[in-house]
Amino acid sequence: MSNQVLPVSEPAPAPEISVVIPVFNEEENLRELGERLIRTLTAMGRPYEIIFVDDGSTDGSWELLTDLNRQYPQNIRALQFHRNFGQHQAIFAGFQASRGQVMVTLDADLQNPPEEIPRLVAKLDEGFDTVGGWRENRQDSIFRRLPSQLVNTVMSRVTGVKLRDYGCMLRAYRRSVVDSINQCQESSSFIPALANLFAQRVAEIPVGHAERERGKSKYGIIKLLRLNFDLMTGFSNLPIHLVGFMGVAIACLGLLFGFMLLLRRIFVGPEVEGVFTLFAILFVFVGLNTLGLALIGEYVGRIYREVRGRPRFVVRQTLGPES
Repeated sequence: MSNQVLPVSEPAPAPEISVVIPVFNEEENLRELGERLIRTLTAMGRPYEIIFVDDGSTDGSWELLTDLNRQYPQNIRALQFHRNFGQHQAIFAGFQASRGQVMVTLDADLQNPPEEIPRLVAKLDEGFDTVGGWRENRQDSIFRRLPSQLVNTVMSRVTGVKLRDYGCMLRAYRRSVVDSINQCQESSSFIPALANLFAQRVAEIPVGHAERERGKSKYGIIKLLRLNFDLMTGFSNLPIHLVGFMGVAIACLGLLFGFMLLLRRIFVGPEVEGVFTLFAILFVFVGLNTLGLALIGEYVGRIYREVRGRPRFVVRQTLGPES
């Protein structure tokens, strides 16, 4: 009997780069996106993994991700949510599943070219903790750009980190920043702003941007405005403070106005003029009171969601080396 030693297959090297991609009804773009990612990351010459997170898609996205996993079993992983939990929850799930020392986030709509990833990683290697892309020639309509500009202004004020484009999902993070993000347990949060709270050095570089050729955008004007309101109440107490200052100012003006009416009544006498002006002023006061109650309700609602302690997402199944 020969003592033949069988060859032992070497395990695949641990990935240095993890690319996290949230997916929601993007079956028309996934095949091209996967192939372009494989070419780009392979050319970098560093071990990598691609993590797709299916955020409750109702089309054939999961079937396409299954095919990509069969074609590239060592490089492509996939998680499927039980239902739609939201884009940032999908990124949270991808971060928790990632193994690389560098994390890159990317949308699945192919508007941000995956060929920009080497530039982000090279900038990160210069010593930065977070590198964001800003869409230099953005190909969206004015109705998409205006709410985004509002988000950029608000988040630059709230976080103290001035960036041109907080809404661009093409970003790179160091493992230390992602580990800090993974420790946060709030039910809803905005990943780029949260990362800036834990990053010491933040950079931003211009990246390409293309028109959406296939599929429909998942972010409408109403959703962008809701996101902006959620950001303001999620990262700062500034809105409620502003309402408080406005209330004090209006109260002072009301006292001054009442004193003027008293003097007028003493020196001029009673009259019925200006009744509609008083009604207009009253409506302004009622509107501001309603706004204040809405802001208080938003903060109380956030506290209620956190106290319940429900999971941010539920994963139905996974594909990949560690499934």
